[in-house]
Amino acid sequence: MEYHNPVLLHPTVDGLDIKPDGVYVDVTFGGGGHSKEILRRLGPNGKLFAFDQDEDALANALPDERFTLINENFRFIKRFLRFHGIKAVDGILADLGVSSHQFDVPERGFSTRFDAELDMRMSQKNDLNAYRVVNEYEEQDLRRVFFDYGELKNAPVLARTIVEARRDYPIKTTEELKEVLKRFLPEKVRNKVLAQIYQAIRIEVNQEMDVLKEFIEQSLEILKPGGRFSVISYHSLEDRLVKRFIKNGMFEGEPERDFYGNFSVPFKTIGKLIVPDDAEIKINNRARSAKLRVAEKL
Repeated sequence: MEYHNPVLLHPTVDGLDIKPDGVYVDVTFGGGGHSKEILRRLGPNGKLFAFDQDEDALANALPDERFTLINENFRFIKRFLRFHGIKAVDGILADLGVSSHQFDVPERGFSTRFDAELDMRMSQKNDLNAYRVVNEYEEQDLRRVFFDYGELKNAPVLARTIVEARRDYPIKTTEELKEVLKRFLPEKVRNKVLAQIYQAIRIEVNQEMDVLKEFIEQSLEILKPGGRFSVISYHSLEDRLVKRFIKNGMFEGEPERDFYGNFSVPFKTIGKLIVPDDAEIKINNRARSAKLRVAEKL
């Protein structure tokens, strides 16, 4: 089984416009697919730094003198690059979301296909897990998680149902969670709703929206002028943040205009939005919701 089948491999790396002697960062190393392609295009003096907070990914480290794998969350990209003496880079690649490996290992609790303990941590070093979210969060906090991160209109009743059920016994596994919520999972939309529920809990466990914001802001700081930013997102929450920041350097609101009505923007969009073609989706069904945006720092 592939650890992780890289999505939009060539368009994503093409977007970086690799300079043979440049310094690049792959912040979602996973199985190393994108990193291998970057290294293939780098010259002997180029450098590639990769991040992955999942300890399982360390087994995929590439035996190349130009390559350094950092076992940390990419929200700390600036800090750890500086530790390695890097203050500015030529390109940054991010393939957001959950890796195929994480979905395919039942005990990680990411997949709706398996019964497993409620975990969903991308890094086993994290204290917060899905069990704590489901069993310890106040009702209003659960409501926020389901509404904000799952975009579920029935978030209030989902939260109330969980709180009422856990008064009798803790909800320990994914199957127990499904059982508690089964009346909200009619067969026609079961998989879709389950995916939204799991996504909401996973995003909360891993602080994915906060991490993404911190990462994007730091990327702007460390990219050289003319440096490329190549990002694959998988759901509207991620893509909205990436799109807005590329457009105007902010996650909310509009930037201030000068006397002439102009405002400065941090990036120039490169090309159009790229999505996988039918051939790639047929090979890798998880690519179906991928969206690639490429930008260049001005």
